[in-house]
Amino acid sequence: MKRRKVCVIITTRGNYAKMKSVMKHISETPELELQLVVGGGAILSKYGNIIGSLNGNELKIDRTIHFLVEGENPVTMAKSAGLALIEFTTVFENLKPDVVFVIADRFECLPIAMAASYMNIPVAHLEGGEVSGSIDESIRHAITKLAHVHFPATKKAAERIEKLGEDERTIFPVGSTSLDVIEKLDLNDLKPVTALQGKVGVGSVLDLEKPYLLVLQHPVTTEYEKNLEHVQETVKAIDSIRMNTVWVWPNMDAGSDGISKGIRMFRESRRPEYIHFFKSLPIEHYAPLLKNAACIVGNSSSGIREAAFLGVPSVNLGSRQKGRERGQNVIDVDGACGEIEEAIRKQLKHGPYPSDHLYGDGKAGLKIAKIIKELEFRIQKTIVY
Repeated sequence: MKRRKVCVIITTRGNYAKMKSVMKHISETPELELQLVVGGGAILSKYGNIIGSLNGNELKIDRTIHFLVEGENPVTMAKSAGLALIEFTTVFENLKPDVVFVIADRFECLPIAMAASYMNIPVAHLEGGEVSGSIDESIRHAITKLAHVHFPATKKAAERIEKLGEDERTIFPVGSTSLDVIEKLDLNDLKPVTALQGKVGVGSVLDLEKPYLLVLQHPVTTEYEKNLEHVQETVKAIDSIRMNTVWVWPNMDAGSDGISKGIRMFRESRRPEYIHFFKSLPIEHYAPLLKNAACIVGNSSSGIREAAFLGVPSVNLGSRQKGRERGQNVIDVDGACGEIEEAIRKQLKHGPYPSDHLYGDGKAGLKIAKIIKELEFRIQKTIVY
């Protein structure tokens, strides 16, 4: 019996967290064969090279590709997407996958879906149907129209996919796959993260037994010229509160240079002894750090998804996650310094929230592998209404 070849593509450390359980269950399914392609920010030191993590989990990497153009601005983002289209076309021609997995809404995911679609390779789309800000909102729905099977994280997301004209028989709301990994970790053990501070990142080694903030602020591509201003407001709020803080570097989207510049200016001028800065963190370290944080601050979807599952207070900044389903653990603010500080202090006073399973129960990967194994794909797509 011929095994179905499933190509999973990792371009960021966040992608790896989302696909780890999916890859595990694909590898353990006799009818499926995992093909792993790694590229983009996932293989660059400045964004947290994950090759070591993959090798440590004994995952064979079939191809490693470069497509990022330096600059982190709208022009380089568009050119990077163009290069990604060319590079992934070559990869698919060589590997000849039966299914290509595309994750969510990152800019490089659209050319991946395009290449596979043009080559008559079925596309499986994870986390479609959601609503958010930034260019992600447009990319996500564009990928939905190219995809042949959909794995949304929530029922409302599944309903939106169907309203986009997709066949309900191809839509499977399985939950958020990142919760699969979190659900199996010892979230009370912060010793590995404490030890990591002495080896990786910049800043003081913090006592994580004391209350601390976790900050992740990514660029908003549709507000490119305002990203420096955005992070400067966050910096003022964090410096006003002055409690132990773990700050994780922004992703590779257009505007990342503005966020990074704001952080560096603050770090070099103030030299805050209460902050440790990381480029990125593997999910095995990040999840316990999030679970035990007094509050997560920023505009990462982590403050919406994983924080809800873990009951962590969240302060969400600006428009990047606008419209995304959220639990009671989130306070939304526009991003002015005073508003951020007030919201953080309110969340610190409130403390932990009950666990919310809005984004699933931690068993998505197993469901996905079973569906991929059994589904009969149809390349020709038609709007069903």
